[in-house]
Amino acid sequence: MRILGLDLGERRIGVALSDPSGWLATPLTVLSCSSRKAELAAIEELVHQHQVERVIVGYPLSLNGKVGPQAQRVEKYVSQIRKRLPVPVILWDERLSTAQAERLLHEAGKRVRRERIDAAAAAVILQSYLNAQSPATETQRNRH
Repeated sequence: MRILGLDLGERRIGVALSDPSGWLATPLTVLSCSSRKAELAAIEELVHQHQVERVIVGYPLSLNGKVGPQAQRVEKYVSQIRKRLPVPVILWDERLSTAQAERLLHEAGKRVRRERIDAAAAAVILQSYLNAQSPATETQRNRH
């Protein structure tokens, strides 16, 4: 089951894709479209091209967990995505994902370009979702 991860930014959308087993997220691309309509069409094409069964979208809650202006902007965008896609679209807490992506890229010795960070942030968001869905995580939760 392939899952697509999106990090919705002001100017670009970072995109990540899971492996077919749904265990590992990897950066895929960055969308820099001229219009919202073109972005939605590009997302729709990626879902079709990679046979995606679910889309995870980073939900930028504030550090205290409240819905601020950025989160509201994402909610509106996600409502448009949901109208276009035949698969579930899920909001996923993305707090600190960009900072984590920058740190991971720096540790890997990668040159940190904004586009690379956007795609890496999408992978961090998607990997967080995948980890939360894994049977091992569920087993750990049941033990506590």
